[in-house]
Amino acid sequence: MYPPYVGILVNDNELRKIPLGTWKYEAIEHYEEAGKKYGFTPCFFRICDLRAGQKTVKAYVKQLEGYVRRKIPAPLVIHNRAIYLSKSQDRRLSSWVRDGRQLFNRWNRYGKLRIHQLMLENPSLHPHLPATRRATPDGIARLMKRFDSLIIKPNNSSIGRGVMRMDRTPTGWKLSYPISFGPVNQKWRTVRWKGTRLPAVLRSRLRKETYIVQQRLPLATFQGSPFDLRVSVQRTADGSWDVTGIVAKVASKHTFVTNVAQGGTTYQLPLILQEEYAHLDPEEVVQRIYNFSILVASHLSDRLPHLADLGLDVGITTDGYPLFIECNGKDQRYSFREAGMLSEWIATYDNPMAYAKYLLDGCSGHV
Repeated sequence: MYPPYVGILVNDNELRKIPLGTWKYEAIEHYEEAGKKYGFTPCFFRICDLRAGQKTVKAYVKQLEGYVRRKIPAPLVIHNRAIYLSKSQDRRLSSWVRDGRQLFNRWNRYGKLRIHQLMLENPSLHPHLPATRRATPDGIARLMKRFDSLIIKPNNSSIGRGVMRMDRTPTGWKLSYPISFGPVNQKWRTVRWKGTRLPAVLRSRLRKETYIVQQRLPLATFQGSPFDLRVSVQRTADGSWDVTGIVAKVASKHTFVTNVAQGGTTYQLPLILQEEYAHLDPEEVVQRIYNFSILVASHLSDRLPHLADLGLDVGITTDGYPLFIECNGKDQRYSFREAGMLSEWIATYDNPMAYAKYLLDGCSGHV
């Protein structure tokens, strides 16, 4: 009898790269290693490849000659590594669940404002959260009265795209913003103004897209640049949450954005603590981050269905106190590889597959 299949749901672009071996952000060889370890065969397909009631799916499966696309029994357990935003796509995924399939990280793009509102439901999280509002002229004006520095970012974006910063000056305010909305904010401009009327470029962007505005967090710095942490929080072989790894991301000298895609540099946290925060106990700092991250994942998973694989962006103060920045439902994982944390990087692939085995063992009967 052949081993069962576990599905890895990918988007069109990633699927095309599988037989060519040219994927950039996914290391699918680690799915294969985990499949051998846990006794199943990973298969890769898109949302359009499986319809409700369908018994088979055309998917890429590793063969001796490489990845071959073939018709196989539709898997009972599927890990979503694609981003879907439309209602029709949500209905398609829901139909799989009604068919009895286990689909984890089923929906992985939640708006930043919604996540903030959900986290406000837990009083234990309040001290870790920045003041946050929808970025309307009124919402921005309210936070301008309370804080000297603000961050404005798209409600539904990732990798630091479109993030802007407002700072109070002796004569008014200034806005630093990326010229383009591409995946990399290569060129920045600054506009200064007095009074309460926001500059035209900001008002224009607020009309085109939903943004949030937040107080700028008092992030600890490394070599003069702010840094935050990517914390991989995943369900594991027994279904419980655990922290897979913590990696630091330091902003480049010419910007305040820490995202690696925007020029940020990865470091191992112990190095930063040793060089600039010797007054802190590294084990205590890591334990605080661990406890906070597990609390966030547990709280959100009580309110958002099928969560199992999260990448949290967490800042710390100079005293090592964790501060929440945002939650990523599709963790890119490569920050660990860039920081030389290869065991943690591989574990970010192994843990979801261990959880898939946990779900597979709980499946009874056949679809």
